[in-house]
Amino acid sequence: MSEEGEALLEEAENRRRRKIGLIAAGMVGGAAVAITAVAAPFVLPAMRKICLPYVPATQEQVGNVFKLLQGRSGTLVDLGSGDGRIVIAAAKQGFRAVGYELNPWLVWYSRLSAVRHGVFGKARFYRRDLFKANFAELDNVVIFGVPQLMPPLEEKLSRELQRSAKVVACRFNFPTWLPSQTIEAGVDSVWAYEAKDIVMRYLWED
Repeated sequence: MSEEGEALLEEAENRRRRKIGLIAAGMVGGAAVAITAVAAPFVLPAMRKICLPYVPATQEQVGNVFKLLQGRSGTLVDLGSGDGRIVIAAAKQGFRAVGYELNPWLVWYSRLSAVRHGVFGKARFYRRDLFKANFAELDNVVIFGVPQLMPPLEEKLSRELQRSAKVVACRFNFPTWLPSQTIEAGVDSVWAYEAKDIVMRYLWED
């Protein structure tokens, strides 16, 4: 083959490789856009100043929560309820179970999940800012928090909880409260707090 022919073949091969590269880049870019489009509705609330990012609870975490709530009844509210698994589990155990969640997509997902699990009407989900909610009538509160959330939430709960209430914190404990029970399990750790101790301490310090 002549040098001219070899040059033409090489140029054709280079064009083919560039074309394959562009197609591959387009596929990767398209997949990234698709993933972002699906995931964004679930994580957008995490862009707030104080956020509860969506991190699904493990089965061990769910189990630990209800170990510390054994023997309890009444209303249970999960603050930042995510995909609803704590609320659904609570409804199955006879609690009047409610989830507060800012992300509307997760609220709707949780409602659909409640239907699938047969507890629709027993597990309720609301799009609500927990700092605008009133906790005065709650019997049980569950929170999967983040460090920057715990101090202001501690103050709010101290002011509003009734003396018979119980609070269960997961992953991160409250900064100054003394827990009545603890399950140490790394990221699955949980702490239980009795409102009667919290409220008396708050009134004393105030």
